[in-house]
Amino acid sequence: MLQGFLRLLAGLPLGVIQGLGWLLGWLVYGLSPAYRRRLRENLAQSGICGSDEEFRRVWRLAAGESGKGIAELIVVWFRSLDRVDALVRECLGWEHVEAARAQGKGIIFLTPHLGCFDISALYAARRLPITVLYRPPKLSWIEPLMRAGRARGRVTLAPTDLRGVRALFRALKRGQAAGLLPDQAPGLGEGVWADFFGRPAYTMTLAARLAGASGAAVLPAYARRLKGGRGYIIVIKPRLDLPAGPEDAAAAVNRAVEDLVRECPEQYLWSY
Repeated sequence: MLQGFLRLLAGLPLGVIQGLGWLLGWLVYGLSPAYRRRLRENLAQSGICGSDEEFRRVWRLAAGESGKGIAELIVVWFRSLDRVDALVRECLGWEHVEAARAQGKGIIFLTPHLGCFDISALYAARRLPITVLYRPPKLSWIEPLMRAGRARGRVTLAPTDLRGVRALFRALKRGQAAGLLPDQAPGLGEGVWADFFGRPAYTMTLAARLAGASGAAVLPAYARRLKGGRGYIIVIKPRLDLPAGPEDAAAAVNRAVEDLVRECPEQYLWSY
């Protein structure tokens, strides 16, 4: 019943849905001192803003953009795949995917909490099979909605355990793609400490381990949200060559994420 209602809502214009999300973002920002403090502290710590004026501009936009990121999932998860694919107005860098495929390599997409990261996997899945690492949400009632929205087309969800890691490896060995959130906190013993925007962050080593074992190409990517509900631009960066050591590899991944965030810092989930 809930999914049916959300499919009806998904028929609304994207700009309307994102506008409601903007209001939601500011509502949460206004009602939660802890959220407000975390967002501003993380942004300030990053040093990404060159002046107080720029800092104010970015955090004000980030408060609304985070709400958009929640609301637009109704559209991304519950519109038909054809209509979701049509929301991507342009893809910059797909030639890096084709270059990896021409060499018979699997592809690891590193998509941080930036812009609309859910649409990236669905866009890729229209062009090649992709297995995406999946962590069940803390609220159990959200899980069936998440699975219904994400596990569509040629997207396969892999749990964040040994079984899921094996599924990712098998997909890469077949020359398929895998999707990871590189700025997601790993489980105890599954990461190393590496600098991230000037602060030590517990960083996953999975991308480097998968790339080393499978020979897959590592491609940082994100989906930038366009203004006025006009859709998205997907940006795929050139292949990232990771050093051998886990600490050095994690640092390289974090630097790649930082470079993506600097392109549109207002769309990063600074409260994460």
